[in-house]
Amino acid sequence: MSTIQVALDRAMRVEGALGAVLVDYVSRMPLGSLSRRQDLDMNRAAHGCTDVVRAHLSALNQSGCKPQQIEDILVTFVGELHLIRPLTRRTHEGLFLLLVLDRERAHPDLARKELRGIEALL
Repeated sequence: MSTIQVALDRAMRVEGALGAVLVDYVSRMPLGSLSRRQDLDMNRAAHGCTDVVRAHLSALNQSGCKPQQIEDILVTFVGELHLIRPLTRRTHEGLFLLLVLDRERAHPDLARKELRGIEALL
């Protein structure tokens, strides 16, 4: 089993996880994805979140704010949370993990902690 698959499997064990995808935001290419729901298109979510990551990085650059590291970006919907974790290690520049969570069942702080551990796997 590939490291990406192991990481996605671990992400899907997070309480309330509905889907997970590893994305190259330079090319918009999903490198692997899993979903619990057929109506949740993780490739489409990856493309949309790529725009969020790019816009956030662009806004930070234009404002002159250069934080050492973006830990994560949280996008909230009525029934879902989208937790985006840009991977920060030099070999992973340009990648992010997206974890889609059921808003009623999820614990965002625990999910954030788990994504930090998953990042170390990659």
